[in-house]
Amino acid sequence: MPFFDENLIEEIRSRNDIVDVISGYVRLKKKGSNYFGLCPFHNEKSPSFSVSQGKQMYYCFGCGAGGNVFTFLMEYENFSFGEAVEALAQRAGVDLPRQETPGMRQEADLRQKLLEVNKEAGKFYYMMLRSQQGSRAMEYFVKRGLLKETMQKFGLGCCGQYSDMLYRYLKQKGYEDSLLRDSGLITYDERHGGRDKFFNRAMFPIMNVYNKIIGFGGRVMGDGEPKYLNSPETKIFDKSRNLYGLNFARITKKPQLLLCEGYMDVIALHQAGFDNAVASLGTSLTSGHASLLKRYTKEVYLTFDSDGAGVKAALRAIPILKEAGLSVKIINMEPYKDPDEFIKALGPEEYQKRIEGSENSFLFELRMLERQFHLDDPEGKTAFYNEAARRLLGFTEELERNNYIEAVAEKYQIGFENLRKLVYRMGTMEGMAKRDKPLKSFNQEKTRKKEDGMKQSQKLLLTWLASDTAWFHRLGPYITPMDFTEERYRKVAQMLFEQYESTGEVNPAQIISLFDGQEEQREIASLFHARIKDLESKADMEKALKETIIRVKRNSMEKRSLSLDPTDLEGLQQLLKDKQRLQELEKLHISIE
Repeated sequence: MPFFDENLIEEIRSRNDIVDVISGYVRLKKKGSNYFGLCPFHNEKSPSFSVSQGKQMYYCFGCGAGGNVFTFLMEYENFSFGEAVEALAQRAGVDLPRQETPGMRQEADLRQKLLEVNKEAGKFYYMMLRSQQGSRAMEYFVKRGLLKETMQKFGLGCCGQYSDMLYRYLKQKGYEDSLLRDSGLITYDERHGGRDKFFNRAMFPIMNVYNKIIGFGGRVMGDGEPKYLNSPETKIFDKSRNLYGLNFARITKKPQLLLCEGYMDVIALHQAGFDNAVASLGTSLTSGHASLLKRYTKEVYLTFDSDGAGVKAALRAIPILKEAGLSVKIINMEPYKDPDEFIKALGPEEYQKRIEGSENSFLFELRMLERQFHLDDPEGKTAFYNEAARRLLGFTEELERNNYIEAVAEKYQIGFENLRKLVYRMGTMEGMAKRDKPLKSFNQEKTRKKEDGMKQSQKLLLTWLASDTAWFHRLGPYITPMDFTEERYRKVAQMLFEQYESTGEVNPAQIISLFDGQEEQREIASLFHARIKDLESKADMEKALKETIIRVKRNSMEKRSLSLDPTDLEGLQQLLKDKQRLQELEKLHISIE
């Protein structure tokens, strides 16, 4: 793992009990051998988030989030792996000697140098704004109503009207062209050499939560295109995982964060006393943004532009935020376009009233849906009611669904009971449609189901092996790691068998740490949490075990026979032995005791 020795990683993991760590974020209740709570990674009403003290893992049977204690901090706190290791090491009182390769040290040095270059560029832009070269940008900021204190707080600046002023400044400071190219501040061509990416633009430094400049946004002075330009992705700047203004908003005392569309909206709101405003960085809202917001709040109020583009952006953002488990409301700024324009016209007090009167996101979605129907026409009105009923089916909890049915019925003057019956009928019709839907290709569907079934069977074996070492005695005579035909499953099986053979124990939480990336670690966690429903008796369990072993073994033999070289006598002999063993197994009784 980057920067840290594997043994040290395992020591830190083992000294941070996962139940203790997650209990600091999620309210857990013991149920059997595991702990359960509401998943912090998606919005749910019934606990499907499981934490195993024995396996030192968590897994959500609703959204599939899973992993060990490192993965949890990476997902919940939006930490890198290194940051999660450092946080847990500090919690456990473990010193962290760095185990760095030259490549790792080189990358860390590059990140530090990029931060230094951005800091120097920020100083240059700041200075230029307050010089004769910056008079046009200064006039723009003043015309937008910004005070000098606000410009200073956000480090606003400008790049200047000549195309290489920053380049020459940074070269004088001793920075090499290769580093300037990596920073995204300078572009190069054979004819002109180094040129400022942001020349003739008013500049907005973008800071991370530690107040370090990681990139810039620039607004063109005049009629050039594009109107707004952001830094490209670099080693320190990922626009899908950073939010403008969060370095200030993260310490707000207000209960929610205001999500805007642009730099000026954030700055205007902060100047007006709303220090909880942030904005995405010239890109649509992503799940990375939502995870970052979840780290600092439970409520997000959308204050996007009230035009068509703003409405579309809000409709795209709502499900992403909800999926992250955030409560979402919409601030209505009509008849004004954006927060900046609204506050200039009516003042902060009126904007606060709009916050207090913000609209439930589901009701907002319905209000936008109205525009697609002619509600003055009986046929159009009926079509709208049917679509509203279909959307109400999205609330799986009966109490919550009834609350929304009541709110919708009152708003659109439909009787509660009439709407409730419509929702019920719509649910029944959709259920029948799913059952009656013809298959496009029976053979393709049959093949897919067979493949999915085989994956599930292999997952079950991995789950059983990870849960109790006694399973190695039950499976050992019949199953080896090579019987897992999915490459990643086979790799995990090999690790489990190696752990058991060397120590007599298994450590699935350690195995997760050996894989890179949250998505990969999430998939590995799922391999240890497969379930079969309705296995209440010992006889049912023994039957399921035998059937699963036979299914996996037979699939393994089929795969090997298809790829076996006819001249491979040893391979042929092994297949014959396996076939004989499989025939014996079909006649045997396998006990789980």
